[in-house]
Amino acid sequence: MLKHMPMAVIALVLFFTHTTVAAQDIDGVVEHPMIKRYPGQVIAWQHIENYQPYKVAVGPVTGYRTITDWIETEGRVTRTFYKYEGEDRSYAEVYKNYLDALKAEGFEILGEGMFVDRKGTAVGSGQWMEVTFRANPANKPGAVGTMFSGTSSSGGAGAVVARKERAAGTAYVVLYVEQHSSNYVGTLIDIVEVEAAETGLVVIDAEAIGSDLKEYGRVVLDGIVFDFDKATLQPQSKAALDAIAKYLNDNPKKSFYVVGHTDSKGTFAYNQKLAADRALAVADALKKDYGIASDRLEPHGVGPLVPTFSNSSDAGRDKNRRVELVEM
Repeated sequence: MLKHMPMAVIALVLFFTHTTVAAQDIDGVVEHPMIKRYPGQVIAWQHIENYQPYKVAVGPVTGYRTITDWIETEGRVTRTFYKYEGEDRSYAEVYKNYLDALKAEGFEILGEGMFVDRKGTAVGSGQWMEVTFRANPANKPGAVGTMFSGTSSSGGAGAVVARKERAAGTAYVVLYVEQHSSNYVGTLIDIVEVEAAETGLVVIDAEAIGSDLKEYGRVVLDGIVFDFDKATLQPQSKAALDAIAKYLNDNPKKSFYVVGHTDSKGTFAYNQKLAADRALAVADALKKDYGIASDRLEPHGVGPLVPTFSNSSDAGRDKNRRVELVEM
């Protein structure tokens, strides 16, 4: 029929045919801003839970449907499944694009692997995907089902496991890519934004103090809480002080600077004094209440001079307000 039409009309018909059948994201999805999609992909499925457990596999398959090395975490979980339809791109290109993007954004790669035939037990293999999907099943039906199955024309597959420390908390990304058929590449991206359990305050323990000091020469004293805009320790700080004192008593030959930090709100002079007063309050509590020798703890305040995150957000400012032990 087209051969009887003028060329201009044919071109117009082809244009409208292409634009009307072009794939689009399903209704109601919101793409997570942490990762930009591969060009040409569309969102075919999504499931978001505000708070749920998630098991992050960071090791290979070690037995029948068994992985030994997991990071068991919980938080807001966003699972998004993308489709790419066309024979001009392969799973390997999609995989490489995402891996490079994660590295460029400062993610720590905890595991990665790409397999042409899906065989093996390492991260990214077919067996590995099967075990991780069993641990974190897709509880909402839809297009993601293709990721959990295979076809006679299925090609290779791969996975990336990554982590990033942010002011708002730790984030894990687990990314699966598969060549489902010759013209269909599926990508499942799971993003876990870790949040502290709502049931209590995160408190450092003596083991964590020793580990951080050994690796970094300093440790943030989680669980130390002050009255707002003051250097008065709140009663809930006792658990953290107990742990700090235990470490100091177990290591009697070590001495430390107690260093107070603030966010950047207010003048430098005000923040420096507040930081110094808070450091002094911690040192005094350890000396008076736990019998730690005075010459082992030297308090100082640096105010906003050493932020760990940007002060442009509430989460960043909260992380910057802290007291640290720094080994002398």
